[in-house]
Amino acid sequence: MRVLILCEHDGQGIRLGSRSAVAFSNAVAEQTQGSFECLLLGHSIAAVAQDAAAYGPVLVADHPLLAKPVADRYAKVIADVVKQRACDLVVAAATTFAKDILPRAAGLLGGAMASEVIGHQYRDGQLCFRRPLFAGAVVATVALHGKPQLVTVRPSSYPPAKAVAEHCAITAVAVDEASLPKRIEFETLESKLSNRPDVTEARIVVSGGRGIKNSEDFERLVGGLADKLHAATGSSRALVDAGITPNAFQVGQTGKVVAPELYIALGISGAVQHLAGMKNPKSSLLSIVIRKRQSSKWPTIVSLATCINSSRK
Repeated sequence: MRVLILCEHDGQGIRLGSRSAVAFSNAVAEQTQGSFECLLLGHSIAAVAQDAAAYGPVLVADHPLLAKPVADRYAKVIADVVKQRACDLVVAAATTFAKDILPRAAGLLGGAMASEVIGHQYRDGQLCFRRPLFAGAVVATVALHGKPQLVTVRPSSYPPAKAVAEHCAITAVAVDEASLPKRIEFETLESKLSNRPDVTEARIVVSGGRGIKNSEDFERLVGGLADKLHAATGSSRALVDAGITPNAFQVGQTGKVVAPELYIALGISGAVQHLAGMKNPKSSLLSIVIRKRQSSKWPTIVSLATCINSSRK
């Protein structure tokens, strides 16, 4: 089976979730005596290509029109590469990046798609995928009918691939500028710079819920504890809907899936929709109930951070 991995990157290297997609793809390729290749899209991404080459062969589509992740253009390039390379399976990490792009590519290819894959196995010679349903209450084993097959893989379900001893080959992919869709134009990206780690890649995540009543309390309690622990900050949907936290912080069924070693929930009830975003066998959950919006909570948070840091040593 020929596997193509759509790798997400930050302009310097591939994201940790994409390394999990590499691990999944490598396992599938070995089981089928096949091969896998990583696909990078963007502009002036030589440094990214060198980083990706530490994990497998790399295909690079480098063009000014691909400088920003515009879904219709990326999907067209992916579809072209899949046809040129006769790929059987297209894989990406289950992030907002892939969720925007991969379904479009599936439509262009007429392929079959499964999202949020957490495991795979072979049954009677057919590749089957395990994926959660109903906020994780049920795990279904599904088989895709049609080719090519496209899947997104939860990074929390596969350990990130490790670098190989020698860098693999890097191959340039021609981009047909005339055939690229131009109906969508990238205008701007509004984001807040932060020194905290990404919530999907952090070892510790501190999240706040409905018990937090304003952005100042969130930054003081959740952000303060996160800084003490060198952790990422997350939130429930309630805070996002209230405008207290940005959408990028949301953890849960309609947000991001995280896989930290420790997940600290401040003022979160633990609804199934939220727990769907942090179910992982290696995670420990610590829940703190916030009953009063008083500054006296702050010493408790600092003491908690001291205890956690001591236990880590």
